[in-house]
Amino acid sequence: MNPQTKRVSIAGPAGAIECAVDEPSTPPNGVVVVCHPHPQHGGTMDNKVAQTLARAFVQLGLRSVRFNFRGVGGSAGVWDDGRGEIDDALAVIAAHRDAALPLVLAGFSFGAYVASEAAQRLPAGAKATRLVLVGPSTQKQQMPPVPDDTLVIHGEADDVVPLSATLDWARPQALPVTVIPGAGHFFHGQLTLLKNLVVRHGS
Repeated sequence: MNPQTKRVSIAGPAGAIECAVDEPSTPPNGVVVVCHPHPQHGGTMDNKVAQTLARAFVQLGLRSVRFNFRGVGGSAGVWDDGRGEIDDALAVIAAHRDAALPLVLAGFSFGAYVASEAAQRLPAGAKATRLVLVGPSTQKQQMPPVPDDTLVIHGEADDVVPLSATLDWARPQALPVTVIPGAGHFFHGQLTLLKNLVVRHGS
């Protein structure tokens, strides 16, 4: 992401997990863990949307942690149909969270599904304070319900996850969805707007 990005490895349930940590310019006021899109469709922690989320949170003063799911990049293991990938996210959260700082979980596409599942599995008293889901995989995955202050952003012209699928998931929860007009799944040409929406929500 930038020359200051620190690459580290932590122990995960399937072996080493490769992480990228970006620090804000001042002492962090929180920690965010960012989950990347589907590994079987080329998703890695260096995906442009995942990096955009990380940049937004660094601007807000949080330490940002991205990581590669098992079998991606320098992470050991093989694809586990979502189950093991949630375990990977929980391992990264456990390794990088700071008890003195708020925890935020964020994810894009399949990563939004993983982030929402991980959020549900955190024990009472150790929950995330905020959830940010971009282009969530509401059609192929069984997305769980999320807290009512979750920020959900979806592209109007998403050709991978139809906006209608996300609205169908959000409707029973009375959960607002922020729609970027004309944007596709990968937010080409709209990454600055996406970043600004996340920053405004967190300010």
